[in-house]
Amino acid sequence: MPIYGKCFAPTPYQKTKYMAESLIEQLPKIVAEGKKEVERILEKISSPHKLTLQTNEFVLPCKDTSGLFKGLIPEFKPKARKYLGESQLGFAGISPGGQQKLHSEIGGEWVNRLCYGDNLLVMQALLAGDPATGLPSMRGKIDLIYNDPPFDSKADYRTKVMLPGATLEQRPTVIEQSAYSDTWKDGTVSYLKMMYPRLALMRELLSEQGSIYVHIDWHVGHYVKVLMDEIFGKENFRNEIYAKRIRKNVQERERVPRLNEALDSIYFYAKSSKHFINPPKKYNPKLERWHALDAQGLRNGMDYPLFGKIPPSGRHWAWTKEKAEQAIKEGKLRPNPQTGKPEYKIEATDHILRDTLWEDITVSAFTTGYSTEKKETLLECVLGMSSDKNSIIADFFTGSGTTAAVAEKLGRRWIVCDIGKPAIMITRKRLIDQEAKPFLYQSIGDYQKEAFASSRLFRRVGDLAHVVLNLYGAIPFPEENNPNRNIGYIKESKTLVMVDSPSKLTGFATMKKAQELRESFMGGWRKVVVLGWNFVFDIAAQIQALNDDKLEVLVIPPDLLDKLKTKAGYEKLLKTGQVRFSSLQYLSIKKPKVRGIDDNMDELTITLDNYVLLSPDALPLDEANKEKLQTVIEKDPLALIEYWSVDPDYDCETFRSKWQDYRNNTSNDSDPHHVVLEAKLKVPKVHHKRKICVKAVDVFGFESVVIKDTEE
Repeated sequence: MPIYGKCFAPTPYQKTKYMAESLIEQLPKIVAEGKKEVERILEKISSPHKLTLQTNEFVLPCKDTSGLFKGLIPEFKPKARKYLGESQLGFAGISPGGQQKLHSEIGGEWVNRLCYGDNLLVMQALLAGDPATGLPSMRGKIDLIYNDPPFDSKADYRTKVMLPGATLEQRPTVIEQSAYSDTWKDGTVSYLKMMYPRLALMRELLSEQGSIYVHIDWHVGHYVKVLMDEIFGKENFRNEIYAKRIRKNVQERERVPRLNEALDSIYFYAKSSKHFINPPKKYNPKLERWHALDAQGLRNGMDYPLFGKIPPSGRHWAWTKEKAEQAIKEGKLRPNPQTGKPEYKIEATDHILRDTLWEDITVSAFTTGYSTEKKETLLECVLGMSSDKNSIIADFFTGSGTTAAVAEKLGRRWIVCDIGKPAIMITRKRLIDQEAKPFLYQSIGDYQKEAFASSRLFRRVGDLAHVVLNLYGAIPFPEENNPNRNIGYIKESKTLVMVDSPSKLTGFATMKKAQELRESFMGGWRKVVVLGWNFVFDIAAQIQALNDDKLEVLVIPPDLLDKLKTKAGYEKLLKTGQVRFSSLQYLSIKKPKVRGIDDNMDELTITLDNYVLLSPDALPLDEANKEKLQTVIEKDPLALIEYWSVDPDYDCETFRSKWQDYRNNTSNDSDPHHVVLEAKLKVPKVHHKRKICVKAVDVFGFESVVIKDTEE
């Protein structure tokens, strides 16, 4: 007999039984799945196939201030040499020689890190370490973690790009889109599945005296607290802190806002009972005291009228007229509300302990244009409570970089991370503006590798390469001639096509191999095309150095593996043909000029020449925005440069960003939408050819590198 018959209505229990499980019922499953994922991650960390961070730049903040920078280029001078094995600095992603050279230059000192990538992968790399490159594990070494994760699924992750004569709306990058869709595909359940392993890895990173603060709001906060009780232990919950949110258009509401709409929660947990705490204090307005301004005795010139009053008989004012007028302006001198007699304020020199309501601190700031930017005063309070000088601070959802900025200001060491390129670029510029200490810009370069490793459709790299060849329109060679299954051909144009592995960085060795195959494989070919997933950072310079018009290097769409999760997805792509393989973007500069200033110094002039962006079709833009972009590309291609930086003594191993200019830097010109196109740098004289390396990052986060020699 069906339960939902006409004879009776279902009970609440029966409804629940035959409907989808409630969130409360799913929580144990979320925890169980999360624990298994964390176990797999921790096992992988101890395996030979662990993830590492690659170093993109060693940034020595020195922004352009005039367009003709005449100051000395900064150098990194470590305070003291330390035993290299104890260093907490890693240089994965650069050559072994470069690792040793940079390690020696830094002398084992701690250097702060700005990391681009999925925080789950970044934390794995931090936990794993890489002793071969001087990076030990960070397990148990971080003293304070502050996180401001996304609050709810209704957030608009589009970012605006302001260009001369056009404003573009950019969707998130493929990596971001994938992360956001995974986070919210099943609503709050997906969100909690995202948060559990990340919180668990944060616990692994925390020191025994460490603390974690998770900034959240009412949509999912109470569920996140349940997860934190499970991971950190209920006994280690220290407090729920409430901070005021700035609400817009309150007067337009038809009802009184709920308290949870006016406040954010910050969950404060300790790693253990040994956690460091500096009891938070705040200014106590109740300690203010007002005292009468008149003093005993008579004094010439000190009996002037003030607020319509003169000193009582036999007395004078304690301040001169000038000092009294200044105090009135500063609000430190007033007429007594009852008597009208002048009285001055004695500033409170004492403070009182904070309670859990931080009513004197508002959460939001609007200085960088980043929608979720938090106020520095909020982070100053958090860092003041749970860290000390030289403590290591981390933020794995860094957003606009407030945590790094405050940690830098307070003399803390820091590691911050974000999956969004806009967030990374804003943070980088903010730190340079702040004249921060030198820091590393690092990234995880293995997204496709990770996606391939988790794929259920492909067991071998060759299987994936075979599919990519088909999608490109090439015919794969038989396996007896092509054991790696990564080579195909286009018969009509006599073109050989070679697919690189998602586990590799396509570079010089791959291109040389492709040239050799073009000349010798199966009788030779007119042209060879290399399809790559990841590229060495100076790939454009390598292509230009080869100067081979019969060699073409194209980018495999970064979202392809995501679309190939199922056989149906592959068949749909074959049917529609909606796969675009894009060319690489590249920067060109004019021949650098060197002019001798004296026996010790030279003036180096570097001028941008042109910037060629990859096809707008490959960018996260809709059709209308692609058309706007195309107009800018045709009229003003260098307007697409977000920032550019220079290493005037490039050693071909490590890029040291010693000078930079970026859009919105108006200390050198009044144009917020362009970088300066020329830089004049004062550099120590050398008696050999100087190798100049220029790196540019465009408004979409794509990097280009060009290397040029000067004359001796």
